[in-house]
Amino acid sequence: MSRLTHTDEAGAARMVDVSAKAASLREAVARGRVVMQAQTLALIRENKAAKGDVLAVARLAGIMAAKRTGELIPLCHPLMLSAVTVELELTAAAVEITATVRTQGQTGVEMEALTAVSVAALTIYDMVKAVDRGMCIEAVRVVRKTGGKSGDFTQD
Repeated sequence: MSRLTHTDEAGAARMVDVSAKAASLREAVARGRVVMQAQTLALIRENKAAKGDVLAVARLAGIMAAKRTGELIPLCHPLMLSAVTVELELTAAAVEITATVRTQGQTGVEMEALTAVSVAALTIYDMVKAVDRGMCIEAVRVVRKTGGKSGDFTQD
């Protein structure tokens, strides 16, 4: 494992200087899920949740969160994002969340994609927690990233 980039020689936290890096197209895809009872999924599917359209609100929350990642995560660069998509799929036991984030810049967008998935999941939880407190947010991870000096990554 290489040296941590967010610490200086003395071990103090620091923001990485990316000013000398060339801008390139960067993209990251993150996924996660909110596991819940079948009855809760039915409420979401039928748009009968008391707080409104769960999927529409979660999608917007994820997009907004990606745009604010630099304000939420210490030492994370504020980025000009080119595109953010949040896809939500209802399965038999969960809402599956996929966020794709793109920029033309000097640093990657993995944190923005992870933040989009996390906040979308938290929003789903918040909107239906009154009927299902046993929901579980799971498997939030980066599944693909492209661009930059470190090259491409795809999770097996």
